[in-house]
Amino acid sequence: MPKKLLIYFFYLLPLISVTQNFVLTGNVVDDRSFPVSFSNVVLYNAENFTFVEGTTTNENGEFQFENLKPNNYTIIVSYLGFEENKSTINLDKTKSIGTIVLKEKIETLDGITVVAKRPTVNRLVDRLVFNVENSTLSNNNVLDVLKYTPGVLVHDGKITVKQSIPTVYINDKKVHLSISEIQQLLEGTSANNIKSIEVITNPSAKYDAEGGSVINIVTSKNIIAGYNGNVFGNYTQGSEYPKYLFGTSHFFKTKKLSTYLNYSIAPRKEYLQNTEFINFLDDQSLVKSIWETNFERTRKTRTHNIKANIEYELNDRNTLGFSTTILVLPRDHNKTASNSLTEIFDSSRILDSTFKTLNRRVDETFNLAFNLEYVHKFKKIGEKLSINVHHTNYDFSSFQNVNTDYFFPDESLIRNNIFQTFSSQNAKLYTGQIDYELPISNTSQFETGIKISNIGTGNIITQYVFENGVKKEDLLNSDTFLYDETNYAAYFLYSNEWNKWSLKSGLRTEYTKIMGNSLSTNQINNSKYIKFFPSLQIVNKLNDNNEIYFNYKKRIYRPRYSQLNPFKYFLNDNTYVIGDPNLKPQIDDVFTLGYTFNKNYTFELYYRNEANPTLQFIFQDNENKQIIYKNTNTDTAFSYGLDFTTYTKILPNWNLYLLSSFFYYKNKFFTLDSDELFIADKWSVYGEITNSFSFLKDKSLSADVLFTYISATNDGPTDTSSRSGLDISMRKSLWNDRASLNLGVTDIFNTQNFDNTVKYLNQNAYTKYRSENRTFTFGFTYKFGNSYLKNNKKQIDFEERDRLK
Repeated sequence: MPKKLLIYFFYLLPLISVTQNFVLTGNVVDDRSFPVSFSNVVLYNAENFTFVEGTTTNENGEFQFENLKPNNYTIIVSYLGFEENKSTINLDKTKSIGTIVLKEKIETLDGITVVAKRPTVNRLVDRLVFNVENSTLSNNNVLDVLKYTPGVLVHDGKITVKQSIPTVYINDKKVHLSISEIQQLLEGTSANNIKSIEVITNPSAKYDAEGGSVINIVTSKNIIAGYNGNVFGNYTQGSEYPKYLFGTSHFFKTKKLSTYLNYSIAPRKEYLQNTEFINFLDDQSLVKSIWETNFERTRKTRTHNIKANIEYELNDRNTLGFSTTILVLPRDHNKTASNSLTEIFDSSRILDSTFKTLNRRVDETFNLAFNLEYVHKFKKIGEKLSINVHHTNYDFSSFQNVNTDYFFPDESLIRNNIFQTFSSQNAKLYTGQIDYELPISNTSQFETGIKISNIGTGNIITQYVFENGVKKEDLLNSDTFLYDETNYAAYFLYSNEWNKWSLKSGLRTEYTKIMGNSLSTNQINNSKYIKFFPSLQIVNKLNDNNEIYFNYKKRIYRPRYSQLNPFKYFLNDNTYVIGDPNLKPQIDDVFTLGYTFNKNYTFELYYRNEANPTLQFIFQDNENKQIIYKNTNTDTAFSYGLDFTTYTKILPNWNLYLLSSFFYYKNKFFTLDSDELFIADKWSVYGEITNSFSFLKDKSLSADVLFTYISATNDGPTDTSSRSGLDISMRKSLWNDRASLNLGVTDIFNTQNFDNTVKYLNQNAYTKYRSENRTFTFGFTYKFGNSYLKNNKKQIDFEERDRLK
């Protein structure tokens, strides 16, 4: 029998060698030439219309069938909101069917044309996508848009997501700036060319392990050949001073070349007023001196932003791109004037003395960032290699003159003290990254990559004092601090879908070497460590409307070089900022269990454990009567909570978004002057509700009404009071959407101000913060050039496409 089988095999061998299997490829676009991602492509036998094979297009609208026999086939391509496309092909060799165009399905009801549009908010398993294109917010600056973005809290000079500081990306490229500098960048950038804001609460291993969540700002791109552009501007009136933003954007695309250029200028004048009460205590924790300070600050800035991008298709498989972001705050238009009056009372509240401080400060910032990227697409659809190199050159300088007069209660002069401080910081960052993506099958994919980064910075602080009117350098309070950090990273990521389950898991490994050197003290701190950062996402789709998922991530917060500088930077005679060269990186473990029912309603339980959490302490030195701002590691901290979100349609012209978070935070820390352990904890509530309306038959008038509330919170040694705010914004498109006009009012009832309390052991301070939260904004945008260019503005996108993603 085996011999017969062997003979039969040799007889059939010539036949087998003649039989050939072919590959059929193609791509699907809509009638505006936008790729239709995740559309259904089904292959039938053309003679008897029996099913052969089915697949879906990838994110670029491409599809591929393999191992097909020579035959006549019927291809049917469909997607929700489009008319079905049917075509027949004679497959006698490996070939491409080319481009298949799906036509938009339009329905007419009582003379009104209704076009399917995606909602303002899309919730995916690992992220929330806030679509702002052509919304009431598109004429605002990007920082204002973040204030509207669900789950993002902008307050007190910080941006937070789920009570942690996020990392900001623009088009999946990390922004290498501090939080304050990022706010300056976003404040000076118009949202006119912003497509969406992605709040990625569970970043995969592909992203840097630094930071908690990721905020990815996605900008628009040209897809159709031609030119268009726009000019924009807005005027914002605060309670004290006006702010402006003007700019222009230009897009140009040929068959192989795509370019983008944006310039904006943002002159601003801002006012801040604080009232501070400090009770200095004796050894028995009794009040021995009371300091009450009224502080006022006016800051004038003029931010210049330049963004440019050029992309060239070398051929169908290779693309080369260059982009740059330039932020400039020139010295002539970056000035801060602050005045403070401090009254000093004894324990019986009898006035002992006063002092007045005038601080005049001039800053200058240049931040130049450059990216060069090469992308190679392999023959296999979805297989891709990306190579990216990045360089940032950051240059900051500051000069302040601090003049303090001390008075007796009768206002007669006791003495005068003047000091001046010059500080500068120059940083150079270099990164290189390689990413590789390999689809294993229609439902599984493998990704891997490596990254090397190095940052070197020099920070100079030179302080001058005046003795008998003669200026001399204060060597005890001057220093040069050198910092160098190198990071090596590698990751892999695997994802798969089967039946009703989907899995996305990854591991990122980072090896870090750090060197800090204080030249004046010859204090050198070297450290190196390797950390592993796993991530996991598991989803079980119970049915078409309900799913349950589990996420896990490990993240790191490395100390910034300014936080490691051990030298003092004096704000006035009695207040200074100091770093800690022994700061350790903070490591977070975050677990999330979520359940979505009826598509639109999601509950999330989360738990976050923080090892070596880093906090900025505002510490009062009771003996020397000084206020010290110092970053330090606390013992441990953890938080857990329940979040609820929904985005639902109330009426055809009324959508509602609701987010609520009920969470508990606990922090254990040691005081700066003792080894005594203190525990701080608090339950808090955060709520956000947005009502979006559209009016008129063509829906050219829209409005958003946003209300936010956050109860009292705790951040280790500091308790912050509750606050709330009501914002209204409106947008009217004009002249077939060639122009748009928007009006907005933020914090209508001026309830966003807050108070901070530090009260534990021998610390007793209270501060009231008052800023220009209530503003009125008027904006205008005009578009010119080819009005049919949509700059990657996919007007027709649907819930099903995002669900499949």
